[in-house]
Amino acid sequence: MSHQQLLSIRIASEHALYLDLATEPSPAALARLVQLQQQLKQHYGHHLRDIVPAYLSLLLIFEPEYFAYKGLCAELTAFCQQLFHQPAPELAGKKVQLPVYYGKDSGPDLPRLSALHGVPQKRIIELHHNTSYLVYAIGFAPGFAYLGFVPPELNSPRLATPRQQVLQGSVGIADRQTAVYPARSPGGWNIIGNCPLPLFDLNAAPLMPVAVGDEVKFEPIERAEFIRLGGQLWTD
Repeated sequence: MSHQQLLSIRIASEHALYLDLATEPSPAALARLVQLQQQLKQHYGHHLRDIVPAYLSLLLIFEPEYFAYKGLCAELTAFCQQLFHQPAPELAGKKVQLPVYYGKDSGPDLPRLSALHGVPQKRIIELHHNTSYLVYAIGFAPGFAYLGFVPPELNSPRLATPRQQVLQGSVGIADRQTAVYPARSPGGWNIIGNCPLPLFDLNAAPLMPVAVGDEVKFEPIERAEFIRLGGQLWTD
């Protein structure tokens, strides 16, 4: 029997449930999450309005006429136990490469992180782009993908006072995570660069280039290429 198990089922709203699968995020737990998401979509079909994966849990939103709490809890528990008897899956998400211009005019927090960690800015950039990241969740804003995990040397607390405006495409670090801001918005992450490619596009199919379970790698580009691709620079 697999070590993985369903930890709990919680009420999320009138017609929705949370399924908790793990206590610590990991590639193995994420693989199970993605597998369960796919299996539940097939099993419930049109009875599910939506299913949203995030780090350690799945949010299941049912059609109101189908929702019966006690019956669903028993059914989901049995479904998960049967699935978890199978060998643990491997992640089979897409490999996505995102261009990033790292610099003081695209990453205003680079100097401060350099001082905080006692390493040159060049080292921060190297550590960040030499790491492959998994998409553990998408939230906060459409296209905002939470990527884990940065090397321990880059683990950095959020800003004490968030910025009122963060440029679209800003690449940030918060604690163990990194992410790209898909649109201009307030934000408290440490900004070290900028990605000129859109992370959310209503006219594209799919709407986002990444999904939960995908693997992301950042590729450094020069300033001229960044400008050519339509990137925005900080002026403060």
